[in-house]
Amino acid sequence: MSYNPEIHHRQSIRLQGYDYTNEGIYFVTICCYQRQHLFGEIDNGKMEINLIGQIVSALWQKIPQHFPNVELDGFTLMPDHLHGIIIISESKEKASLANIIQNFKSISSRKINRINKNYGISIWQRNYYERIVRSEQELTNLREYIKNNPANWTDCNTE
Repeated sequence: MSYNPEIHHRQSIRLQGYDYTNEGIYFVTICCYQRQHLFGEIDNGKMEINLIGQIVSALWQKIPQHFPNVELDGFTLMPDHLHGIIIISESKEKASLANIIQNFKSISSRKINRINKNYGISIWQRNYYERIVRSEQELTNLREYIKNNPANWTDCNTE
């Protein structure tokens, strides 16, 4: 079914009026299309990353090569999603958080589809979750959440 504004009423989940090219710290969650387990499995509270997961992790680490004003902080890959902290610093060449995520999703989708010989297949859900990190304590809490996520994970697809 194609998008019909009369019935779909899609609303943005972004903070209205906020400029996502601003210097700041952002916590993001990106989910696989239909929550497919593409990146590996949790075994005894530890994420066992498969080949696709290794590719996604490597491409995530390369984000600063494409966006020089970006640093990466905490990151974890789960069977069907990832969590990461992106730090955007002041720069003449502004890149928005949306540009960064779109670039990552596009490059990783092409690479994964090339390996799987499944061209044009959706790897990622259409959107992503983001949170603007507003304090050092919140950043500490998010780093802890990312670190402990594999040990605390329950598969929402099996409940």
